[in-house]
Amino acid sequence: MFAACFIAPPALAARAAAAPAQSGTAQPASRPAQIDRNGILILVRSTLLAVDQANKTGNYTVLRDLGAPGFQGANSTAHLGDVFANLRNQNLDLSAVAVLEPQLTMVPTIEPSGMMRMTGYFPSAPLQINFDVLYEPAAGRWRLYGVAINVSPAVPVAPSQPQSR
Repeated sequence: MFAACFIAPPALAARAAAAPAQSGTAQPASRPAQIDRNGILILVRSTLLAVDQANKTGNYTVLRDLGAPGFQGANSTAHLGDVFANLRNQNLDLSAVAVLEPQLTMVPTIEPSGMMRMTGYFPSAPLQINFDVLYEPAAGRWRLYGVAINVSPAVPVAPSQPQSR
């Protein structure tokens, strides 16, 4: 779905695959996350703005340090620079996410691993900013564990029709 970049520790796949084997039963299904609109805005915007600032400065230290311990352990700042090189080399400006409202394409869910996933886009033009983010609970808050970002041509949305009275 997202070809530009995806970064998550390899342990994520291993954790998901091991869960059914460890319990001896079927893996539990994802469930809706208990998060309000403001929580969604804060997490998604701060994540994408951190990527944007790292791309603009070439310094991925803060992005790495904001991540969950597993994210930090799996990603050096140099590796993050390599992962986001495509976005950085295209000079993509993601700062519009500071003022645009993200449109979620699925309800935020708690995955069987206990991580929260949010997928959607920011309706910017001429390019739409698509995201898929994964957060791990650490020290009482959600911290970045994986992120996928790409851009695609914006899809025009028809204006809503006024309702007749």
